[in-house]
Amino acid sequence: MPIPTHELTGRFDASGPRYTSYPTTDRFVEAFTAEQLAQGLAQRRNGAAAMRLPLSLYVHIPFCESLCYYCACHKIITKRHERGETYLRYLGRELDLYTAHLGTGQAVSLLDLGGGSPTFLNDDELRQLMAMLRRSFRFAPGGEYSIEVDPRTVDSARLATLAELGFNRLSFGVQDFDPVVQKAVHRIQPAGQVFSLVEAARLRGFESVGIDLIHGLPQQTPASFDRTLSQVLQLRPDRIALYAYAHLPQRFKPQRRIDAAELPCASARLSMSSHALSVFQDAGYVHVGMDYFALPDDALAVAKRQGRLHRNFQGYSIQPDCDLIGLGVSAIGKVGAAYSQNSKTLEEYYDYLDQGRLPVARGLALSRDDLVRRSVIMALLCQGQLEFESIELGFLIDFKSYFAAELERLCGMQAQGVVEVSDTGLQVTAMGWYVVRNVAMVFDRYLQADRMRARFSRII
Repeated sequence: MPIPTHELTGRFDASGPRYTSYPTTDRFVEAFTAEQLAQGLAQRRNGAAAMRLPLSLYVHIPFCESLCYYCACHKIITKRHERGETYLRYLGRELDLYTAHLGTGQAVSLLDLGGGSPTFLNDDELRQLMAMLRRSFRFAPGGEYSIEVDPRTVDSARLATLAELGFNRLSFGVQDFDPVVQKAVHRIQPAGQVFSLVEAARLRGFESVGIDLIHGLPQQTPASFDRTLSQVLQLRPDRIALYAYAHLPQRFKPQRRIDAAELPCASARLSMSSHALSVFQDAGYVHVGMDYFALPDDALAVAKRQGRLHRNFQGYSIQPDCDLIGLGVSAIGKVGAAYSQNSKTLEEYYDYLDQGRLPVARGLALSRDDLVRRSVIMALLCQGQLEFESIELGFLIDFKSYFAAELERLCGMQAQGVVEVSDTGLQVTAMGWYVVRNVAMVFDRYLQADRMRARFSRII
């Protein structure tokens, strides 16, 4: 694939959603209630077709021992590991509420443990958590069972425990190997430690080992980030996630500890991004989409080639679009045509469960227009192409009339070689694949209406 020029990336380097959902989570409203979620669960249980489809599970473990200054995730900084025991007890109550609505034995084909740091929990607590999940749900063979791993919290023995518990995919949060950058973001982890863990994970037979990186961090330079990329290629992980740092200190309090003067300038950031694309491609990685790269024989790359790629709140996945149960504080779920998000504070989360209520704080019931646009945006992000007829048959609309304004806006992108629009559909070009978020944004009715984009990460 061609590597995008600085002119192209500079032209399209703006703030925009990552579209792990549409509408995006900033559109959720507090008027959405636990009762509405319960109605969706009842509809699933009463619908024979829906019950045959497997579920996805996301479990949020919010605790971290130390604060990473760049972090925009929902987390609770504490060294009191006994808090994990209390949290598991309440997770059990939430699980009981879901099984009361759905019954036990629902098939699950995807599980993600995120945080925070899921490995904040000790081995016995992780065993307890997985036992609770298996009592409530049936884990299907061949599913994706993933956990985010903070390299500072595990060793080879802990990785063996994770394999024993059924996890088959790991992602190590590395961000950057440079000691100066690590000090600037308050996340010190020697490269040798990560290398040992990746080797141990391979010996334990994990199907996929991933590395998460961030460019645009304080004290990063193109030269220092190139050294990190070289070390990553020595590891040769199955998957690489390369995120652009979004400096939003007004929204994320930990980022106020970062000196904005130490952040790389726009040209340096673009240089790091484009060079990473070139390095990964030369090393044989497939650009799966947006921030994701995978070796050609990895399941994500295979799904991309076969047109089976999907997208959920955790990113790209090989699992078909399905209902998602979000468990834990701040966790997000999707049931039917609605999204829901749990309370963001432990106190409120615990209080809801003490009352015997699903701990829903906000959400969104999708309109027909939301569903139409979600189908368009996800097709672009996952397949890079769209046939008008498929949307017309699915939603009984005339695509060109319904999206007349959007098609007009795409004319400029077509002139710039980003998309190709025909009478029957549109195709994201090989060059346009690197800025596919910009193409998706054209169909985002909410974003086009308010233009308040500063709350999102940079495209490049």
